[in-house]
Amino acid sequence: PQLQHFIEVETQKQRFQQLVHQMTELCWEKCMDKPGPKLDSRAEACFVNCVERFIDTSQFILNRLEQTQKSKPV
Repeated sequence: PQLQHFIEVETQKQRFQQLVHQMTELCWEKCMDKPGPKLDSRAEACFVNCVERFIDTSQFILNRLEQTQKSKPV
């Protein structure tokens, strides 16, 4: 049971890291028209909005996972 729990936790971490990578790639493609020495205000606002949506989504997913774990019989 302890090993199974460890594997579940590590799998969740891996999924989360994949999600971070996907969102980073998505935000970069969506917000970065042409890389330069600094971000213009439009690109910066786009990145902020994209990251905030990512954080909101991540919180929702984490809360949902916690609810699922609590509802599982021990």
